[in-house]
Amino acid sequence: MGEERVNSWTTSGRDTYNSYRYEFRAFVHRYIDPDAWYYPYLKNTVKVAGYGALALGFYVFMLNYNFLWLTGSMPSVAELKNPKLNQASEIYSQDGVMIGKFYAENRTPIKLENIPKPLIDALIATEDVRFYDHSGIDPRAILRALASLGRDGGGSTITQQLAKNLFKTRRKQDRGVLTRIPGVRAIVYKSKEWLMALKLESNFSKDEIITYYFNTVDFGSNSFGLKTAARTFFNKVPDSLNVQEGAVLVGLQKATTAYNPLKNPKRSKERRNVVLAQMAKYKFLTKSQSDSISALPLVTEFTPENPYSGPASYLKNAVQDYVKKWGEENGYDLYTDGLRIITTIDSRMQTYAEDATSEKMKQLQRTFDNHWRGRKPWTDEDGNELPGFIDSVARRTERYKTLSKRFLPLYPDSIMYYMKNKKYKMRVFSWDKKRGYDSTEMTPYDSIAYYKRFLQSGMVAMDPHTGYIRAWVGGLNYDYFKYDHVKQGKRQPGSTFKPFVYTAAIDDTLINLGPCDRIQDRPFRKEYRENGEDKIWEPRNSTGYYSYSRLTLRRAMARSVNSITAQLTDDVGPERVAEYAHRMGIKSRLEAVPSIGLGSSDVSLYELVGAYCTFMNDGEAIEPMIVQRIEDRDGNVIETFATKKKRAISPETAFLMRFMLQGGLQEPGGTSQNLWSFNLFKNGNEMGGKTGTTSNNSDGWFVGVSDKLVVGAWVGGDDRSIHFRSTDLGEGAKTALPLVGRFLEKVYADSKFKNLQGPFPKPSVEITKEYQNCGYSYDEEAASESDSTGVDEVVGDSTFVPTAPAPDVVPPPADTTVNQ
Repeated sequence: MGEERVNSWTTSGRDTYNSYRYEFRAFVHRYIDPDAWYYPYLKNTVKVAGYGALALGFYVFMLNYNFLWLTGSMPSVAELKNPKLNQASEIYSQDGVMIGKFYAENRTPIKLENIPKPLIDALIATEDVRFYDHSGIDPRAILRALASLGRDGGGSTITQQLAKNLFKTRRKQDRGVLTRIPGVRAIVYKSKEWLMALKLESNFSKDEIITYYFNTVDFGSNSFGLKTAARTFFNKVPDSLNVQEGAVLVGLQKATTAYNPLKNPKRSKERRNVVLAQMAKYKFLTKSQSDSISALPLVTEFTPENPYSGPASYLKNAVQDYVKKWGEENGYDLYTDGLRIITTIDSRMQTYAEDATSEKMKQLQRTFDNHWRGRKPWTDEDGNELPGFIDSVARRTERYKTLSKRFLPLYPDSIMYYMKNKKYKMRVFSWDKKRGYDSTEMTPYDSIAYYKRFLQSGMVAMDPHTGYIRAWVGGLNYDYFKYDHVKQGKRQPGSTFKPFVYTAAIDDTLINLGPCDRIQDRPFRKEYRENGEDKIWEPRNSTGYYSYSRLTLRRAMARSVNSITAQLTDDVGPERVAEYAHRMGIKSRLEAVPSIGLGSSDVSLYELVGAYCTFMNDGEAIEPMIVQRIEDRDGNVIETFATKKKRAISPETAFLMRFMLQGGLQEPGGTSQNLWSFNLFKNGNEMGGKTGTTSNNSDGWFVGVSDKLVVGAWVGGDDRSIHFRSTDLGEGAKTALPLVGRFLEKVYADSKFKNLQGPFPKPSVEITKEYQNCGYSYDEEAASESDSTGVDEVVGDSTFVPTAPAPDVVPPPADTTVNQ
């Protein structure tokens, strides 16, 4: 059957060919004398023309279909009719402020009505004056270019340039066998651009082609498309560009580096004036207008964009990871698809968080520098400087690794020369400069030592009922410190981990304790086996002694008494404590050892704050959210992300733990009482919180809770060996708490956030455990007096006068564990 069909097609094709052949011969014999002298020449000319037409037809076929992979791929008809621009994805705060971009090419498309007419005139006058008269190819321009050998300009039309910009005709992956031949390569490239130009002209109007051109063209300095270029070079939107600014941008099309107004202002001005002269030549400007504008100075306002400029720089890494993963699962590209990513961040809160961090960290750094004046802050537990500390850090740097590849093994001394003796001009971060940096000369070693003296910080604010992250400050300044201390960094949480122990003790039906139950503050000793080794753990209180008083659970947690936390951990079991922490939102691996309750396992600030939200959310753990929804480039919603909740603890336990956290502010000796020094308690606002400080004051933590907002902060050195020598200066109540207090002070002062203040809600279920009338025992009151922290307690009263908060330092595990 197939053979019959082929034979049929062959016969039909042969018959059609013979029919046309006979008709042509009849036409020739009718009108042309075969005996005429010119007949042989005419016959040969027709034959050559016929062969030429066949060759041209085959060449076009070869270009169109990449016959035998000779010429490289061509865009399909669908791609030509619907060309896809690589468009930057934009990140927005939940209140509609754009806070960043992600892109392969920094481009944001605009419409024709936003392109000023003088800019279009400048382009046509300079690049393609017969643009509205040709159909994609301008033969006169081609002949002129050939005659002048390119001195009078090229022969490419705007449409051809668009074809090249849209479809990247000269990419390696689009090359064929013939493009490997130097002389043939240019012919193939030009032919493909001509063919695509003809197709574009048949599918789009001239106005559409002009619009596509301005949206695709590269203006240099990482600015693709007119909108980005106008902002980069002049800090303007396109329709506010004047004639001379438009001429500068059109002039860049000849060479984006040679005529860059920032790198080569003189040449840029000369090229600008050539464009203005062309506009006068073709009557888009008068001669006098061109001359007067040409006399004006070149004025620019360079405003470069980068993905991490603007607010919430550290958050953008988390957004990038999240959307990239989502895109891989759903067929979208973060860098080219022009997505609109609506985050959960509130731009105003983000500004307040960044400002509060800068204010308080600048003050704290001054204290730290004075504290270590004349000494280096990287020390061991005995306060001795760590030998070779900078050497060990230097070996981890990219500069050291690059020098090692260059000089090892023959010239090791050269590495030290470039690292320790060779000074380089550099810009370094500085709290002392208003602009945030200082220009100086340093060796790489000096630079490392300079930066290691800075205390680092992280702060994050979260709505406990929706899971929305409202503010995210991952460090001091993203331009100089890339490491994110909110989610990327993990450190021992110290006493901020203790609430998970108390939660387990209250929620677990086998333990079944309540805020008013009492445990004696006494020495604790635990024999246990770890990794096949027998050990003894004997934690000590931060005060250095034991009161032997029977403290309520609320007061014990408020004062952060280590001995009582250790006893509770033993009663509940380290494995059970880890289980509760994981239930509530801690994702990090937790070592189920006796010291777990004192925060011996590293966690991130991000997961710690998320877990604390469980207390404010009636016992339901909530997944922190950074993205609300994703839209396509046209504003159509692709996906909306829902809040994820799951039951972690009972509503009664959540209420009681919220009451326990209030104790940090209300109980005599509570470690969170420094929060009273901030203006946070108007409009009946209630808060709770928990501080944390690790051994040697290496880490300071604080998590503050209110009904509508949970805020956490961490402060410490890049390395654990960098810390205050004094607990009075280095505890979480003095380092991390002020960041949260100042942030909330700014938020509450904003009338738009008055709804965030108020009392804690009433319990949603019946509370069966005693919590309101715990009372005091004689020995507890005596201990309070001997600690000089005794004071009448007024629960929930904003006029409460705080006592001196007790330190909450968790002793180092190495000091409290004896190997047997």
